Amino acid sequence: MTERLELPVAEWHRVSPKYVVVDVVGYIIFAAMILVPASIASFWIGFWWMWAITAALGVVFLVTIIFTPRRVKSIGYALRDDDLLFRRGILFQRFVAIPYGRMQLVDINRGPLARALGLSELKFVTAAAASGVTIPGLPEQDAEELRDTLVTLAESRRAGL
Repeated sequence: MTERLELPVAEWHRVSPKYVVVDVVGYIIFAAMILVPASIASFWIGFWWMWAITAALGVVFLVTIIFTPRRVKSIGYALRDDDLLFRRGILFQRFVAIPYGRMQLVDINRGPLARALGLSELKFVTAAAASGVTIPGLPEQDAEELRDTLVTLAESRRAGL
């Protein structure tokens, strides 16, 4: 039997609860873009199975929206001595450790709704494309402070200090 990997973390930081609004509105817009044309096509074509597919898609979107607060609550990050640890997911959990010395770019993005709520998204780029991480839903001040901290740590680690 394998033992569970314990991740030594001093403190997990979570994203802002306001991010739930951003995520839910995004899902509602996406659902409308899919369900409205599907409903129109079902009405014009008139096959019962098309209505069933449209209804099933509606249920999938509804369940996704219902689980959004719990999914947002699972997003977090922690600063450790040598790396940043990122986690997300409920059923399929993802943990990523990004060494400070491997960070090449730390970018802040703000969409219109996130900006209205005072939120930002922090994106880390490393040499390996698969290890790119985005932390959504950070308050603007926290995102800027974290970016500055990470840039300083990354420069010192790359310089070997």
